Amino acid sequence: MAAGEGGVRVDAWIWSVRLTKTRAVAAAACRSGHVKVNGERVKPAYAVRPGDEVRLRLEGRERVVVVKELLRKRVGAPVAAEAYVDNSPPPPPREAAVEVPVRDRGAGRPTKRERREIERLRGR
Repeated sequence: MAAGEGGVRVDAWIWSVRLTKTRAVAAAACRSGHVKVNGERVKPAYAVRPGDEVRLRLEGRERVVVVKELLRKRVGAPVAAEAYVDNSPPPPPREAAVEVPVRDRGAGRPTKRERREIERLRGR
């Protein structure tokens, strides 16, 4: 299906409704198979139409949206939110996010401050 048949390119639409930060990221997601329209993997030039279900997997989260309105240009967030119906599962709770390990004080390499104290004690 070509973009000139009354639809909008899927990469441009994903970018214009603010599901991705840049159009290049949207196109890369399409090329790598992270975008499905009505259950089928699509290329960036695939034309979406109102009523299509777009699934986007990005940054470990899957977004499921149904196209309500076609947008060719990037718009503000309130207008973009009206262009689709969001059927995405809720994001995981913050507690489930990856925690950065914290080392105990004195474990591992010494900090710069600790190294200076060690050098001062050694008389250097």
